[in-house]
Amino acid sequence: MTTFKDLGLKEEILKAITDLGYDSPMPVQAEVIPYVLNQSEDLIALAQTGTGKTAAFGLPLLHLIDVNQHKIQSLILAPTRELCIQISNDLKNYSSLQKGLKVVAVYGGESIITQLRQVDVQPQILVATPGRLLDLLHRKKIFLENVRFVVLDEADEMLNMGFQEDIESILTTVPKDHRTLLFSATMPKGIAKIAQKYMHASQEITIGTRNAGANNVEHIYYVVQAANRYPALKRIADINPDIYGIVFCRTRQETKDVAEKLMKDGYNADALHGDLSQAQRDSVMSKFRLRSIQILVATDVAARGLDVNDLSHIINYNLPDDVEIYTHRSGRTGRVNKKGVSISIIHTKERNRIRRIEEIIGKTFRQDPVPSGLDICKKQLFHLIDRMENVQINSEDIEQFLPHVFAKLSYLDKDDIIRHFVSLEFNRFLDYYKNAPDLNIIDKRDSRSGREENTSKSKKGQRIRLKINYGLNDNASPKKVLSIINKITQDKSIGVNGIEVTPKFTFFDIYADQVDLVLYSFANNPEFEVNIAKGSKKYDDYPSQKRSGRSSRSGGNGSSRNEGRSKRKPKW
Repeated sequence: MTTFKDLGLKEEILKAITDLGYDSPMPVQAEVIPYVLNQSEDLIALAQTGTGKTAAFGLPLLHLIDVNQHKIQSLILAPTRELCIQISNDLKNYSSLQKGLKVVAVYGGESIITQLRQVDVQPQILVATPGRLLDLLHRKKIFLENVRFVVLDEADEMLNMGFQEDIESILTTVPKDHRTLLFSATMPKGIAKIAQKYMHASQEITIGTRNAGANNVEHIYYVVQAANRYPALKRIADINPDIYGIVFCRTRQETKDVAEKLMKDGYNADALHGDLSQAQRDSVMSKFRLRSIQILVATDVAARGLDVNDLSHIINYNLPDDVEIYTHRSGRTGRVNKKGVSISIIHTKERNRIRRIEEIIGKTFRQDPVPSGLDICKKQLFHLIDRMENVQINSEDIEQFLPHVFAKLSYLDKDDIIRHFVSLEFNRFLDYYKNAPDLNIIDKRDSRSGREENTSKSKKGQRIRLKINYGLNDNASPKKVLSIINKITQDKSIGVNGIEVTPKFTFFDIYADQVDLVLYSFANNPEFEVNIAKGSKKYDDYPSQKRSGRSSRSGGNGSSRNEGRSKRKPKW
């Protein structure tokens, strides 16, 4: 078995991490550390959050730093305040025996005056969020002309948060001969573009499968009516008495509503969203890490950079728009060889989205029935009995009270005492779920029911999923989307079905032999962009005129969309 000592790190680093209890490197560390120490090229490392990436880049950087040179030699960019603090603290622990080495973290949400004092003497390692770093650069308080290494940690998250321009601006200020180490859970197009533009002769190291979900995560979904999402969430929480997880919602308001309902119903829950002040956010996170809060309800933006160990469950109250976001959410559980569960609460029209996620992340989802009231009562009762059986008895402290207790209960035999005890703890579940309705939806059209598609179907019978860049943020509705499609195609015979409006996009199904007409009609529209939805049938599977990249309306000049998408970008 490989040890950290085998990797060639300095003695003071080895002693520090040994004192921290580390002996054998995790897979990403075993691959990245020797590469950074012994090679001179850039690096792209694809690995899930929680797989030990900080030590993977941090330990070789500490080995290569010149502690006698009080100039910034390594720059680490991270998407959020929380992640900056975590990386900085980890590096300080790893370098505790390296005299003269200074690590500083700068980020938004904290007094810039304090951070200005910290960089009066330039540190050897600077950990920063892109926005705050640019601010300090403009103030001429940070100097990057001696940077030898740039680390982009959780690069896909930084792009999701809109930091691409900031990152590119920063990369133009560092010396051209620096090395870039890019760490990401997924490899979206934006990351590929940055790598192509700013990285040279880079090596890619993938731990697991590219863009895949974590191996220790079980993926489950429940199908309910949209109005039953919250009752289904309650049952999921009740069937998992020891749940310690995050519930992801789409909007701030939904996050507040769900958290308030959970707290009102007696759950140890709270919300994390963008309307909280930094002090409120820190308070919520402190309680969650201490497990005073059992269920955290959050938006994706609020939870970015959040690092909490031992999460048992991730619950998608709504499926995210992008598969990369699903990968990030589910990757928050099942870390460090521990098992985790990613649950999605969906309605019938979202089954196809589950299939697309399965294909892209290479994982199989299991549909489970929403637990019945009887299932929950059984689980809660047995959980209670397990707790009672395994409770630590403090005989010394309780002995003085026992004579009174025994006298009080002397008229009850053993069986009656057990019945009283169970009823005391258990009546609320029995009362609540006594007449609980069945929340499950049985869809006979489910493609997994075992019935084969009729291969003699005409092409018109096959439907293709498209998306338009028009969503709830633009006040979209199914009626408005239909009106736009009819107006721009000038053809009311388009068979639109399965309309699903999300914050940024609207998804809809049309017949395969109408795809060209719709894409062609929207191609030169400056406001709306229509694409074939990711994970839908490949363009090559459509009728023969599409395989040549031509539309029957293109005049045969081959100028229509070869990749099944309109070229023009929207104005907004």
